Amino acid sequence: MKNALVLFLLMLCGFYFPVNAQEKPLKILMIGAHPDDCDIKGGGTAALFSAMGHQVKFISVTNGDAGHMDMGGGVLAKRRMAESQESAKRLGITYDVLDHHDGELLATLPIRLEIIRKIREWDADVVISHRANDYHPDHRYTAILVQDAAFMVGVPNIAADTPPLKKNPVFLYFQDNFQKPYPFRADIAIDISEVIDQKINAMDAHESQFYEWLPWIANDPDPIPEGKDARLAWLKKKRTSAPQPKVREALEKWYGKEKASGVQFVEAFEICEYGTQPGEEEIKRLFPMLPR
Repeated sequence: MKNALVLFLLMLCGFYFPVNAQEKPLKILMIGAHPDDCDIKGGGTAALFSAMGHQVKFISVTNGDAGHMDMGGGVLAKRRMAESQESAKRLGITYDVLDHHDGELLATLPIRLEIIRKIREWDADVVISHRANDYHPDHRYTAILVQDAAFMVGVPNIAADTPPLKKNPVFLYFQDNFQKPYPFRADIAIDISEVIDQKINAMDAHESQFYEWLPWIANDPDPIPEGKDARLAWLKKKRTSAPQPKVREALEKWYGKEKASGVQFVEAFEICEYGTQPGEEEIKRLFPMLPR
């Protein structure tokens, strides 16, 4: 119901239309290291795709079994699996959590083959993941695993039990603030202002993270509110910020200066040099929420 309302409001704004019966829905795959990474970096874009009738899957490469100060192991992994499935319901997507230990991920051949199979099984048009210069080793190794899978998804004799893709997906990076060896480049910027509350609501499903572990590990002195509405307001304040100048430039490119000037909430992506290299028209096809 919420997705339908979002779609109706966006259609009134004249920006895009849902998939018609003759068109094949796009298949979007976001791959994060932990349950909640994709929600943080791409939850708004996922909500927009879902509202338009396209198919989105989040994958967490680890099960998150170390991300807490009071619990761990199988108990925490089970809790984080449940949180990811609740988030998926709130976004209208599907969510897979792979069974690899949090904090111990390495870019091994068996996991690379697993990622190749996952990309093939989803028949992904777009794959989005971390950059390889991220601060967290699990993020870095997830980035390497996805990059190493980028060409191999089309090679029949690799992971031969799963049919290869006939066309290489477009691979993208989530936005980050790391500067070395080079800073993030905003090639695509998506206005998520209409779905920001839906994104925050999906993040809210990860209670073990946003209200427990992440404030604790950050030594955040801000008290955690009680009550659903107060927590959502607190989380929105904590987890949103104005678009950076380079992201604002990308917004102006895709939406025009007048509309871009009023955009409050954005998710941006960088085109990876691996995989299909899309031109402007292909980007608009793959991101149909962008103005035509």
